[in-house]
Parts: sequence; C-alpha cells; structure tokens
Amino acid sequence: MATDYYAVLGVRRDAGQDEIKKAFRRLARELHPDVNPDPKTQERFKEINAAYEVLSDPQKKQVYDLGGDPLSSTGGAGGAGGFGAGGFGNFSDIMDAFFGQATQRGPRSRTRRGQDAMIRLEVELDEAAFGTTKDIQVDTAVVCTTCSGEGAAPGTSAQTCDMCRGRGEVSQVTRSFLGQVMTSRPCPQCQGFGTVVPTPCPECAGDGRIRSRRTLTVKIPAGVDNGTRIQLAGEGEVGPGGGPAGDLYVEIQELPHPVFQRRGDDLHCTVTIPMTAAALGTKCPLETLDGLEEIDIRPGTQSGQSIPLHQRGVTHLRGGGRGDLIVHVEVTTPTKLDAEQEDLLRRLAALRGEERPSGTFAPGQQGLFSRLKDAFNGR
Repeated sequence: MATDYYAVLGVRRDAGQDEIKKAFRRLARELHPDVNPDPKTQERFKEINAAYEVLSDPQKKQVYDLGGDPLSSTGGAGGAGGFGAGGFGNFSDIMDAFFGQATQRGPRSRTRRGQDAMIRLEVELDEAAFGTTKDIQVDTAVVCTTCSGEGAAPGTSAQTCDMCRGRGEVSQVTRSFLGQVMTSRPCPQCQGFGTVVPTPCPECAGDGRIRSRRTLTVKIPAGVDNGTRIQLAGEGEVGPGGGPAGDLYVEIQELPHPVFQRRGDDLHCTVTIPMTAAALGTKCPLETLDGLEEIDIRPGTQSGQSIPLHQRGVTHLRGGGRGDLIVHVEVTTPTKLDAEQEDLLRRLAALRGEERPSGTFAPGQQGLFSRLKDAFNGR
C-alpha cells in the first residue's frame, strides 16, 4: 500500500469509528488551509481527508485492510486533491470538525415520540367550584398488541437493507468544477431507517401502533374555569414504532348555570322583588352552591343595590379561600292597579307628601371612558 492511512491519522489498526473520527477532527482543526496556509500543510490536509474517507467507510476500510486501494477508481490512493475521493472524505465531516455535529449520520430510528392530544370536557358550575373526578373516553394510538410495536408480522423481523447495508444513506460521487464531490442522501429503499420490514404486521400495517378507545379517570381540581387545561403526561398518542406516548390535555368547558353568572371566582345573580317588599323588607330563599340560604332584604332597599355573601363563590385555583356571591336587587313597579290598590297608593302618597313630587335630577350615568376623560381633565 502506498499510504498507511492509520499512521496518517495517528490511530491503531484496531481503532473504532469514534476514535478515528476524533483523530480526524483534531487534525482537521490544526491543518485546515484557513488556519494554516502553508503549502506543505495543505498537502498534509489532503492526506488526512483521504485517510478519513477510507477508514470511516466500512466497505472501503475492508478493501484497504485486505490490501486493496479503495481510492484507485476515483483518482488514486492517499492524497489525490480536490473534493471527493482523496479530497474531503465527506463535506459534512469537515463541517463537523469545526462546528460540531451538523447533520445526523447513520440510520434513523423507527421509534419516535408520539404527538400530544387534546379533548374538551364539559363540567357543571359546582364541579368547577369544588373539584370532581370524571371518567372520559379517548380515542388515541396505542402500541400494537400483535407486534408489540415492532411493525413486523409475528414470527418475522426487520432485515438489514441490502441497498445501504444498514447505514440508512447512500453516497454518490459527482464531478464539478471543484473536482469530484461526494454527497449522501437517505436510502430510497429503506427511507433512511437502515432496515426494511419484508412482512409488515397485518394489524398495524407496519406502523407499530393502532387506534383504540380507552377510559381514563381525570381528577379536576377545584377552581378550574373555561379554557383551563389539565395535563395527563404520557396519555397522548403513542409514537411510530411503539415510541413513547405524548401528553393528553383536557380542556375544561364550564356549562352555563341557570341562576349564577361567574366572573372570575365571584358569582353573580339577580333577585327581583316588588316595591312593597323593598320598602318593608323581606327574606328571600336562595339555593347557593353550599345549600339553601335566606337573603335578608332590608327595609328601604333600592333597585340596583347589591348584597354580598362572602366565601360563597368559587374556590381559588391557586391558594386558599373562595370568591363571593353577589346578589343584585331589582325592584319592580306595578303597571296595572285596580281601584282599591290605586286608592291605597294615593293615600300613601298623601301621607308622605309625595302627591306631586318634583323629582331630583342629576347628570346621566357615564361610561368608563367618559369617567376617565373627566378624571384627566380634573372634573
């Protein structure tokens, strides 16, 4: 042999691929023309590239170890110039030497992580306020029980690809104005996996996973609201080749309540009472989330007035305590009176001196932006 490629890289003949690659990277950093422009150094740089091209390729290395010259058909052994044979063993290896691992080399795995999944779950207001546990049905990909995720039919297995011989990529040498350039691309026969499945599993068609409906129990914490997402790790889609499952997200949708309206952790409702009850006072029963309670309407209560019931709202999702229940009072005025009722009201008006009230006038109710404008103007 004209050139001892092992001596060029400074490695033993029984050196593994990792050791060969490390030696090449170290020498490439020292001898690259951009770092050391000396002509002798450039010749040395070509030699280490030729050596790495042979020793990093299992087929070429085998020919060389048997006494052959794997570069003779593409420009001679040990140090022919230019890109490709005798030049750069592979351009991506030069990039690796200076910038680290730039591209994925070798066969890619058939096993990959699955995708995340999401399902919407409807809950009642009391369930959102206090928390609950619910069973849900999800339709996701699971590991194929026939092939256990391998993708091959029972009694068979994946075989090494005879086109790329398990490397997952094939190389091609082309001529250009720079010389001969070696490029690599995924193997078209095995799609870059390095193996082929001659007899796919009849259940999953070689994917290693199937669709299945299953039941999960979800614990819903107290205080969730519309749009709250609960993460169930590892309960999403199983990946191709029986890979690890993604996560399942349960998005909460709170159903409308017939009485209460939720605003944050506070609850709001409106009680409508006649003017006599507002004037004399009364008690109104209200079925709250905690049970039946009486709302005390004090004498003289005005329409639009609110009555707070503390700690009767929704539990805070983060931290202790609860919101409030706010009862808004709406007073109704009778529109139809019989003769006796009208007479009673006229007598009441006379007693109160309100037979011909002049009324009290005030500026109309302003919106938020009008109030902000007046505040900035100093009004």
